[in-house]
Amino acid sequence: MPEIIRVGVVGAGANTRLMHIPGLQRIEGVQVVGVSNRSRESGERVAREFSIPNVYSDWRDLVEDPEIDAVCIGTWPYVHCPVTLATLDAGKHVLCEARMAMNALEAHTMLEASRRNPELVAQIVPAPFTFKVDRTIQDLIAEGFLGDLLAINLRLTGSAFVDKSAPLTWRLDRDLSGFNTMMMGIWYECLMRWTGEASTVMAMTRVMVPRRKDAEGRLRAVSIPDHVDVLCEMACGAQAHLQFSAVTGLGPAGEIWLFGSEGTLALNTAMELQGGRRGDTALRPVEVPPEKQGRWRVEEEFINAIRGIEPVRLTDFATGVKYMEWTEAVIRSAQSGKTISLPSQQGRLV
Repeated sequence: MPEIIRVGVVGAGANTRLMHIPGLQRIEGVQVVGVSNRSRESGERVAREFSIPNVYSDWRDLVEDPEIDAVCIGTWPYVHCPVTLATLDAGKHVLCEARMAMNALEAHTMLEASRRNPELVAQIVPAPFTFKVDRTIQDLIAEGFLGDLLAINLRLTGSAFVDKSAPLTWRLDRDLSGFNTMMMGIWYECLMRWTGEASTVMAMTRVMVPRRKDAEGRLRAVSIPDHVDVLCEMACGAQAHLQFSAVTGLGPAGEIWLFGSEGTLALNTAMELQGGRRGDTALRPVEVPPEKQGRWRVEEEFINAIRGIEPVRLTDFATGVKYMEWTEAVIRSAQSGKTISLPSQQGRLV
């Protein structure tokens, strides 16, 4: 019988209720023993739904409870950093929801706190979209399928027209989301698994609806863009063009292209992979063998890391820092009209 690991949940958002709590409860020897949500009432609802014995009105009380060994943070980004720091200071392991922090400085602060506590597991929930194809793409690149990687085109856009009447959500509220914008950081994390990170960033952004009504019906200014174009020099030598948009009505489906000196790979949002090499006249489907297809095992990896069975690979805090630096660099470049160099100096972009 494995040792009992008792987990507390701070912020039981949609992904936490759908994936993290059930995933943790399925693991032998793991008990989800406490929850703290935005209100006592919502916390009690979650506790009833998942048979969690303890509800905390204040997340600090949960973090400081000596009966809790690890904390799963499922809040919006605005408290990821303070809850993580408090959790590590309390000597507990931490699993933090994606969109690591509000900005690069917070992400660096979290990373440094984890390094001061190397005996504690610190994990960010990984971007899951490309689990199925990650290893196949990595292997093809390593085997020379592309030759030298020259150019990357990534377009993740919706097909809906802009909705001017939609309310202000946390994703559009900079006080809650910081520099996080649409799915930018999540898809950049996927790209980094194949090609590595960017060394410079140039961007243009646009807010199409400058004001939206909040939950109380008040008009609020919106500063998080809903259309973004990014040019990057990648550390591997390739040039990348990335576009993210929530306003491209009837536009094409999203896709990612990797162009090399000897071959090309193309991936759509259905995770269908195609490829071709010099001499081919068209792309052909690329087989993704079942044994290479990844799957969601975030909670399993977290608990295994605590038990010393395996290290955290998806996603460690150092990787989270890289996508937070890039996310902030996109907005800083658009604001200043300048090229931003990466990596930053302890979260200070230049």
